[in-house]
Amino acid sequence: MQKSILITGCSSGIGLDCAITLHAQGWRVFASCRQQKDCDKLTKMGLEAPRLDHSDTSSISKTIDYITEQTGGTLDAVFNNGAFAVPGAVEDLPTDALRSIYETNVFGYHEVIRQVIPIMRAQKHGKILNCSSVLGFVTMPWRGAYNSTKFALEGLTDTLRIEMRDTNIDIILIEPGPIGTKIRENSIPHFERWIDWQNSPRKNQYETGLVRRLYQPKDGPDAFELPASAVTAVVVKALSSRRPKPRYYVTIPTHFMGALKRILPTRALDWFIARL
Repeated sequence: MQKSILITGCSSGIGLDCAITLHAQGWRVFASCRQQKDCDKLTKMGLEAPRLDHSDTSSISKTIDYITEQTGGTLDAVFNNGAFAVPGAVEDLPTDALRSIYETNVFGYHEVIRQVIPIMRAQKHGKILNCSSVLGFVTMPWRGAYNSTKFALEGLTDTLRIEMRDTNIDIILIEPGPIGTKIRENSIPHFERWIDWQNSPRKNQYETGLVRRLYQPKDGPDAFELPASAVTAVVVKALSSRRPKPRYYVTIPTHFMGALKRILPTRALDWFIARL
């Protein structure tokens, strides 16, 4: 029988590449997007594209119901991928900004998971993949909101993996490093909405660092940056494995930071990261 997968955040980047690749490999892909206009584009490409907004529980329920209607009540895998960033110093982040990013990057993932687990329990198998980040186990300055959501996601996923040991449902973390996506570009509206950087005590640091990075066109890929297909390759590997690993690193910086996290004292790691 044809295997089925729900992928969230498929309007561009990792989600889109993964959806196209798995569809070409014979999977029945439900490539969801937050905005209907993006769903319509994917439909024209020949993909099944229900609308799913991680911050909207009703859209999650409607999508899961649609999928089970189409498949006869089954779903082999989920790849929670949709997420966004709110750049800015932690002291400048309004609490409502944190609430908004957690609704998508954490609570939405949790809601998808809660709704698909009964399906996978009934069919006695399944794979749940959560897209985390190198920033899920080390932090970088100016990314406090995003860092914290990925740390929370890792804690939630690790706990779920242990709890699901008595089932045939695999719980997997995908941990990319720098990937060529639109996350920086897409973070600009959130930065403009929430961060009053011109009245921040760090105004000069914003001007010489974060603001320049956000608004200046990239000259090319960042150091060690890989295309979205690098993440897709790891997702395919996890989906095809009979005993997938609990976590998959993607990119050299992820492997490097993972090693430093294990061997360096906290203050030494802080010193190193502050100089990047």
